Amino acid sequence: MGNNKLKQLSITLKLITLKKIIILILAIYISTLLHAQQQLTKDQQEVNQTVINFFEAISNRNSADLKDNCTVDILLFENGSIWNADTLILKAITLNTATDFKRINTFDFINTTVAVNTAWVTYNLHSEITRNGKQSTVQWMETVIVIKEKQKWKIRVLHSTLIRRT
Repeated sequence: MGNNKLKQLSITLKLITLKKIIILILAIYISTLLHAQQQLTKDQQEVNQTVINFFEAISNRNSADLKDNCTVDILLFENGSIWNADTLILKAITLNTATDFKRINTFDFINTTVAVNTAWVTYNLHSEITRNGKQSTVQWMETVIVIKEKQKWKIRVLHSTLIRRT
């Protein structure tokens, strides 16, 4: 009987040791993955920030800031429609008169590529919107083309695909 308890204790200790080894291997693997993620360049960070600023201007209903983050000839491809800056300002800012309007944007940047003075960015955008006492959630996958004008990145083209609206 004592011999069985000794065997069980030995098996238990081996299992505990095996679990510790597995945890250590997983920790090293995850750590390696985290370090392997590429750091964004200064230009990539600036391009991503331009996208964030553009949508922040929409959230703040600020047409001056919106125009500051896009080219004068911006094209937006939104749900099968083609918009320019005036259309966007009309639909997102001028006609948006709800006193309780609030929009919170969350970005998941998938890819940001910069080639000299042109960049393209793909991201998922998740927006929580409150308007006229109603809350909605909208998710898009979007790609933008951004160009550098006078040392400032500006959105030239935005293509938006609606993923979900609730």
